[in-house]
Amino acid sequence: MQRKSKQTSESLFAAPEALKPLAERMRPRTLGEMVGQRRLLAEDAPLRRAIEAGHVHSMILWGPPGCGKTTLALLLAHYADAEFVAISAVLCGLPEVREVLAAAQQRHAQGRRTVLFVDEVHRFNKAQQDAFLPHIERGSILFVGATTENPSFELNSALLSRCRVHVLDALSQDDLVVASRMALENAERGLGGRALVIEATQLALIAQAADGDVRRALTLLEIAAELVGEGGAITDATLAQVLADRSRRFDKGGEQFYDQISALHKCVRSSNPDAALYWFARMLDGGCDPGYLARRLTRMAVEDVGLADPRALPMAIDAWEAYDRMGSPEGDLALAQVVIYLASTAKSNAAYTAFGAARGDVREHGSAPVPMHLRNAPTQLMKTLGYAQGYQYDHDVEGGVVLDQTGFPDALGERVYYQPVERGMEIKLKEKLDALRAAREKARGERGQASSDGHGSVEHP
Repeated sequence: MQRKSKQTSESLFAAPEALKPLAERMRPRTLGEMVGQRRLLAEDAPLRRAIEAGHVHSMILWGPPGCGKTTLALLLAHYADAEFVAISAVLCGLPEVREVLAAAQQRHAQGRRTVLFVDEVHRFNKAQQDAFLPHIERGSILFVGATTENPSFELNSALLSRCRVHVLDALSQDDLVVASRMALENAERGLGGRALVIEATQLALIAQAADGDVRRALTLLEIAAELVGEGGAITDATLAQVLADRSRRFDKGGEQFYDQISALHKCVRSSNPDAALYWFARMLDGGCDPGYLARRLTRMAVEDVGLADPRALPMAIDAWEAYDRMGSPEGDLALAQVVIYLASTAKSNAAYTAFGAARGDVREHGSAPVPMHLRNAPTQLMKTLGYAQGYQYDHDVEGGVVLDQTGFPDALGERVYYQPVERGMEIKLKEKLDALRAAREKARGERGQASSDGHGSVEHP
């Protein structure tokens, strides 16, 4: 039984080679043929030792496209002498999942192991994910889920608690060059049976265009080889034609998207205009909606620049409007200009912090009544009830500010939310407010002393 099971998993490697694209033909058949992922698969790495010993566990493989998730799952089954069953969450529903699990249960009863590979596992809903749980616990399947999305957000906690998450990295350009050379030299499965001539610089261009995806690198290499035919050299013109429509890895709603907008925001905040401009260009290049970027830049203007440079907000809004009028690519430059300005100018989150503190007091203290002296009194009844009683008109006093008049509900007492920083235009605001707050505190102290002595000042409505 065990021998038959192993042959079944190996049959996937032995399918007709002529019908497979180069990337599939060159799929590694041993861990030694794997390119990249040295952190996980180096000879002394715990995961590699476990796989080679056949002591595999249920796991989630999280990484970008073309980094080796499917190949690693195949090798798990190969080394564990297990049946390999693959399903895609894009194509399968719960009935198909139950059929696969029932077959795995039967094999388990016969003493045969099953590696169940679920591609795009993040596309399964909670009920579909939960269907795997009892089978993982009983050991009737070795579950291997592959995802390009953050498992913390896309997979339920019950499934995560039963699997180990392994993070796979995008392949480096050097790794992609190595994989391409292996395909060029392999006469059995690769292009080694053809007299192709390709320069090292051309291989480097293919690796750069593949952007960490070994499948894409081998596909580009195969297309280039087909264009020149037998015995020909791959010219720069041919390669330029092959690489003309290349695009970088970018998921408009996934992990990479949020990682990159986070990088842009943090580089603006840390006053690094060069790095901020790089991430802005990366997002545009990946197909991000410039209108979304305009909205986020406006948020940065109020959250991270604030009153240190009040010009930042109208500049961001003007650039947003300019983009709306011109569109891409002309409007992109207006947004790029704002990126540079926001990253270069003085920063302050004092207004952002003050607003958060004020909202915290609102939530904590609820609907505290407005002090009587701050209420309006448009009718005689309201005046009789004490509305506006004791209010002092600021313009009537020297300096234009009534220093001993509170603006807070009695239940709160005086609060200080806004603490200007000593940067940009907030330096002047800080000087003024520090002096004003000190004068208010002194005036309130003198008024309190006068009241305790019975000589309080007369207040007028």
